Amino acid sequence: MAWCQGFDETRLLIAADPPATGDGAGKMISLRHPKSGNTMCCLLVDGMLQELNWFRQSYSSWFLGDYVSEDGGLYTATRLDPVFVLLPIFEEARMKKRDDPGKFRPLDEIIFVDGYPAYQHLLSIAEVSMQVVCVIKEIDSTKYFRLDDSKVLAWLYHKACQLKETLSTLDSNYAAREDKQRLTDAVSILGEYMKDEPWLKLLCDRLRIDLPEAPKKAPDTETLPTAYESSPGIWNGSQEKSKSDNKVTTRAAGRQAKKIKPETESHNIRDMFTRASSRKK
Repeated sequence: MAWCQGFDETRLLIAADPPATGDGAGKMISLRHPKSGNTMCCLLVDGMLQELNWFRQSYSSWFLGDYVSEDGGLYTATRLDPVFVLLPIFEEARMKKRDDPGKFRPLDEIIFVDGYPAYQHLLSIAEVSMQVVCVIKEIDSTKYFRLDDSKVLAWLYHKACQLKETLSTLDSNYAAREDKQRLTDAVSILGEYMKDEPWLKLLCDRLRIDLPEAPKKAPDTETLPTAYESSPGIWNGSQEKSKSDNKVTTRAAGRQAKKIKPETESHNIRDMFTRASSRKK
């Protein structure tokens, strides 16, 4: 069964149910990751933006009907607040200089990102979601947006407090932890989608906590890129298959297969909560 263009193998995807009011049709789009600036793959279904990740644990397979997915790969589509993705775009667009708050600009001009035409699909989403962090002026029926520092900080503060309470419901260990420790974990998770400067540092200053250290990836998992040059936004299964074939050839020659070196940084949702739950008290 062909699940995407240029790739004929069956794959397992776990995603949220689409809104009941929509038609369920979705598209895969490539956007810029708000922290790293690298290409990230997202799934857009009826106005709901979801981040697409590929996760694989060693020595596992999936039985899908009469088909076996040998590499044990699993795609997950997790809902993503579009403000995180659009925040750096709006920050650049206002062209702030020192005490000057920056310029008001029309929305279609702001989300024009060179090399990333898929941002145009977020036009209607941005008009609604970015009101919480922007000052808006309407002139001749055209809305002009400018990012507002105080609104952004208030939004981040709310996100951190909300996530802190969510972490408390995960298990009894979290509930027993001190309030400041849970707040630090929440900010660490938010930091997966923000650069340290300026917003993460400003948030830590307001909460009076130290800037969280860069997280390390769990050693028993592997997360591969979700986009490649020849087809933006789609994992290159043929390349991974080629790597697997090379390993078989290596073993046949009597040499030990080289262990896959894990990435030092991961944006996989499962890894984020694993790191948070295993943080030393």
